[in-house]
Amino acid sequence: MMELLTPDQMARADQLTIAAGTDSYALMCKAGEAVYQQASSFWPEALRIAVLCGHGNNGGDGYVVARHYRQGGKHVYCFSDLPPHDITDAWQAQNAYTTEGGEILPLSAFDTKQFDLVIDAFYGAGLSRNITGEIADCINQLNQSGTPVCAVDLPSGISGDSGQVMGTAVKAGLTVSFFRKKPGHLLQPGREHCGWISLYNIGIEPSVLEKIQPQLFENNLELWEKLLPWADVNSHKFSRGHVAVFSGGLTATGAARLSAAAAARTGAGLVTVIAPDEALPVHAAQLTSVMLRPLQDDAAVVEFFTQRKVRAAVLGPAFGDLQRASELTLTMLQSDDLGALVLDADGLTAFKDQPQGLFDAAKAAKPALIVTPHEGEFQRLFGSVVNMQADKVTRARQASSLSNAVVIYKGADTVIAAPDGRAAINTNGNALLATAGSGDVLTGIIASLSAQGMSAFEAACAAVWIHAETANYYAEVAPKGMIAEDMPALIPQIWARLAE
Repeated sequence: MMELLTPDQMARADQLTIAAGTDSYALMCKAGEAVYQQASSFWPEALRIAVLCGHGNNGGDGYVVARHYRQGGKHVYCFSDLPPHDITDAWQAQNAYTTEGGEILPLSAFDTKQFDLVIDAFYGAGLSRNITGEIADCINQLNQSGTPVCAVDLPSGISGDSGQVMGTAVKAGLTVSFFRKKPGHLLQPGREHCGWISLYNIGIEPSVLEKIQPQLFENNLELWEKLLPWADVNSHKFSRGHVAVFSGGLTATGAARLSAAAAARTGAGLVTVIAPDEALPVHAAQLTSVMLRPLQDDAAVVEFFTQRKVRAAVLGPAFGDLQRASELTLTMLQSDDLGALVLDADGLTAFKDQPQGLFDAAKAAKPALIVTPHEGEFQRLFGSVVNMQADKVTRARQASSLSNAVVIYKGADTVIAAPDGRAAINTNGNALLATAGSGDVLTGIIASLSAQGMSAFEAACAAVWIHAETANYYAEVAPKGMIAEDMPALIPQIWARLAE
């Protein structure tokens, strides 16, 4: 279930399901039952349960949850100062709860210390305004109490579109959502507020996606696994792709070697490091299977690409010379032979004062351009041309459209965006990736997959996932201590898992 739906798209999925003959109250009952099943499984010892109900459908789900807990013999109380709108599904759910003897107490009577578990059913993913007043006070009290919380759909106060906190927000241990996740489940800080996310199908058919046509995805294997390059009996080194990595000067060679090693471990048949003359002896002392070539003028670089069938290049990590980086980039984007150019670090900073020059060149280029900015680099390159107040997915999409590049907007919630509007949010990273040189490894993986024939968006998505998975593999052995030099050697372990 890789598709992500915005709150508006999820509402559309509900509407299409109801129009096809499913009763809307039946959907609510299934949603509430799902929350009850998941929460009771997560906290089976909880005896006293509070359900915090809003006046909309999320509150209606809460009343259904409360009914199930009552029927299961638990002590359950609903708290709300917001009665449901008349003659709605939420009103029907509340009526069913009270008809069976369920109590609804004012929010002022809620005391977290009296309960083993709290069900957060104030607001769902469609919240459009900041939470204030008594509900905000209640949420803050709940967060400070340490009482376990199960959120219905999305923790109250988290925007389903952006993952941002709307005034204040519940911190849940479990979030139960329905049919498909929302961007707010995966974008920070929303992801951190969700805790464990459980997705439940309440009877909405996947066929509704054909009409909704979502273009945002969770970055998982389903998105790109079938496109991964695997060698066969007829493969040779050139068919497996040639990657060129540009190096910095004498004292800035390590980043290029990290990229080169990652490219080779990801399966490229040949990898060449192109370095200034003074840096060649340093590389030669440490590289064996990776080839070396002196950095000459731009024409010689293009000729080398043609003669040696270079299919992807990495420029930027510790390169140093911003003027030369700019010139090389614009030259390579005019190449008829290069398939992809991966820009990072100095390759991005080289265009901070003239980003439009890069964007214009990319729009006319045959090679695919892939850029990998972290937050600071993103602001330097795109800050003046995109809406920096928008959510991260929107910012990445705007940057991709303007630059005609696949944008990997790095961070704890890395977003990958393509010029055609597709985007993916990565979810398998961990804190071990926060180490110097980690990004250089990523550029090598991207270039390698691109050189082996994967299209730019899928190569970027797969590379981000593989890169993060190396840290997860390391974490199985030790919680700390991983450095970037460890990562290339872990890539074959990830390939082995993918092969399974």
